[in-house]
Amino acid sequence: MDLLTVLDEAVAALGRPLEQRDIDDGWTDDLRREIQEEISVSRSALRRHGLWMAQVLRPRLDEWMAREAVRPGRLQHLVLNVQQRLTEARRAA
Repeated sequence: MDLLTVLDEAVAALGRPLEQRDIDDGWTDDLRREIQEEISVSRSALRRHGLWMAQVLRPRLDEWMAREAVRPGRLQHLVLNVQQRLTEARRAA
């Protein structure tokens, strides 16, 4: 699956209301919206300027979730996958 597809799916998933298990994992609506926006901005930059733009993106989503005390779960896995894919794209660019 290509990077933009991964970002599209993440933005869509984070756009849906939280499930109880997400709330149990430490997610709040504000955190969900903020991380969705961050991923959406990265996605827009890559679409507008091309994949070379990955060189300047420095996602720190893992640190953000750690500060918010998010526990492992569905959304954390999704967001960490986004961060990993952006990091791989940065190295390849």
